[in-house]
Amino acid sequence: MSEQGQPINQIKQQQRLDWDAAAAGWKQWWSTFERAAQHVSDRLIELAAVRPGQRVADLATGIGEPAITAARRVGTAGCVVAIDQSAGMLAVARERAVSLGLGNLEFRVGDIESLEADEHTFDAAICRWGLMFVPDLDAAARGIHRALKPGARFATAVWSTPDKTPMISLGGEAIRALAGLPPRPPGALDPFRLADVSILTRALEGAGFSEVRSEPLEVVFEFASVDEFSRFRASVSAPMRAVLERCTPEMRAQIERATDEAAAPYRRADGSLRLPNDAICVAARA
Repeated sequence: MSEQGQPINQIKQQQRLDWDAAAAGWKQWWSTFERAAQHVSDRLIELAAVRPGQRVADLATGIGEPAITAARRVGTAGCVVAIDQSAGMLAVARERAVSLGLGNLEFRVGDIESLEADEHTFDAAICRWGLMFVPDLDAAARGIHRALKPGARFATAVWSTPDKTPMISLGGEAIRALAGLPPRPPGALDPFRLADVSILTRALEGAGFSEVRSEPLEVVFEFASVDEFSRFRASVSAPMRAVLERCTPEMRAQIERATDEAAAPYRRADGSLRLPNDAICVAARA
């Protein structure tokens, strides 16, 4: 059972449905997201010590990052295995890899807790903003450790607290209140679950990792307007889209006003938004 009392298989099934439903939105907004997030992929590649010729695992790859960045680093003599539980997201990742002419990427449907890999298979492993959603973090850490060669490195990125992550949390509490949603339960499998890095550190060390360290990294998202930001968020978040679809036109107008008010501190004179967010990179040695 999860910490919310739901069977883990039910949680995973809902996650797959949500990510599959959001895949088209992620495809549409890929370039907007990656303009801000590419340097996070670059840093994870550095922290995991990814080098030419290596075999690398990208866990919860979504629509293909940092797998694509890693594939460029390992070159034609290397290989990147990109794993995600959502077939819809992987289809977008595969399409992007083909468009870039990258033939050293392998895509697999799977989840982190039940990582299907031979023992000591990978020279490095990376995961960008995926571990927060894993129901059994300890099992995931053990699986990653088992899949890595002795001494290989793992690097991941997680998000900080809601107040430091406006790209995700902007207007969130107001929207919850307007839509009649309950408060976030403690330990919820949401983007902020590992903002307390000690939770992840304990899981990694418990799985046998050593030299666990973390560092902050700012990620700045930019949008032409509050409206563009709202369209982005509704496109890439199936739960947010579901909330909006249930709302009356009057309620949607209230949510738009609440989002606009919450965006005021981040709005430039021309109406565009600059949203600085705090990510946390964590690296460890197997």
